[in-house]
Amino acid sequence: MKLIKRILLALVLVIGGIIILNYPKLNIISGFAAKNMASNRFIAARTVEAVTKEDHNVPMIKLANVEVNEDHVAATVYGLMERRSVCTEGLGCVLINDDFDINEIDYKPNRTKIENGLPFPYGNNGTIDTIFKNVDYKQLHKAIEGAFDNAEVQKTRTVLVAYKNHILAEKYGDGFTKNTPILGWSMTKSVLATLYGILRHQDKIDMDYRPFRELDLTGLVGKDPRDFIHLDELLRMQSAMAWNEDYTSISDVTKMLFMASDMTKSQINTAYTLDSPKVWNYSSGTSNLLSGILRKQFKTYQEYLDFPYSALIDKIGMHSMLIETDMAGNFVASSYGWANTRDWAKFGILHLNKGNWNGEQLFSPEWIDYITKPTALSNGTYGAHWWLNAEGKYPDVPHDLYSANGYQGQYVFVIPSKDMVIVRTGLAEDPEFDVNKFISEVIKAINLE
Repeated sequence: MKLIKRILLALVLVIGGIIILNYPKLNIISGFAAKNMASNRFIAARTVEAVTKEDHNVPMIKLANVEVNEDHVAATVYGLMERRSVCTEGLGCVLINDDFDINEIDYKPNRTKIENGLPFPYGNNGTIDTIFKNVDYKQLHKAIEGAFDNAEVQKTRTVLVAYKNHILAEKYGDGFTKNTPILGWSMTKSVLATLYGILRHQDKIDMDYRPFRELDLTGLVGKDPRDFIHLDELLRMQSAMAWNEDYTSISDVTKMLFMASDMTKSQINTAYTLDSPKVWNYSSGTSNLLSGILRKQFKTYQEYLDFPYSALIDKIGMHSMLIETDMAGNFVASSYGWANTRDWAKFGILHLNKGNWNGEQLFSPEWIDYITKPTALSNGTYGAHWWLNAEGKYPDVPHDLYSANGYQGQYVFVIPSKDMVIVRTGLAEDPEFDVNKFISEVIKAINLE
């Protein structure tokens, strides 16, 4: 009997230890489940069953129990740590705390829908059926089909290939169509960079701008004021501010995305080093800090809300796009941009054409040179909120390729030397989804004229 009691006591202690060690993670697990379900259900119009089976069927997240209601989505883990997410028109879905009052939300961005009757990319009236003599369509379709092979591993959802502003081919997995908004995750960072490129083109901001001089530095007691950090260093993730971008643990990024009410402040209170040269350190906190800095460029909050849409998104007809906000009303520019695959392709085509959109210059052609200039100590993989292939990370792909990349394998690839834009979305990235193989197989189909 004593042995049984000892065994039971040991089991209780083990289980108790497991609960104590993992209890803080429940906040992140239920937070992710509530937020992701709400956005997929109410922005992308996907079914609860599909999101549960496909998106949430991963370690830890699958432990969450999600309840979808008319006015909110709630999630718990074994009945513990309930988190709720609510959705509002124009702002998307947001995780809330007990202090949040949805009745105080009386604002939304003003949207303008272009109805010009033009086909893709300059309008939404279908596509132009153009046959290019220098395109091997058999090879192209083989490459695209290859991206969907071994679905349990590659987990590709959508692919689109554009050449010389025309859609050569596109393919959509089960449950997805050309109209389905896809969460771009960190592709949103590249959208943010483009907004700064537009401000720069309008002579409203400079890369030498020192934004910390205008920020509220409350809480930085005993730390450097950092007022000498330039906008350029923030866009290049080279500010010398510490950040842990680990999505598998309780880290800076998961605490920001699933616990912070004002995500623009998450980076401000991290450690700082005066080491020179400054290391390159990828940080979603920096991107949301930049969102807060962007907000300060406008006299009113409504101007900030309208700017991404009036200056870029609706300007190029990306009408499916929505950038979600946090509880403080800031754009979550690190992670929460949604758009359908064709609209993500439009974003890439704008950059392929160096900021010119059907005759209107939205940002300077030199901006492309800026964002594709490799950041020191990034091994040629990063520019200014865009990823690069400058030193051949993808060995069989042109070195001039640059891309907007997002968590779980969201990509907008821009390849100037091939006059191509390629969009791929899914739930797996390298090495499960072999980017080098996919892109190299696609470009084999193009024989330059």
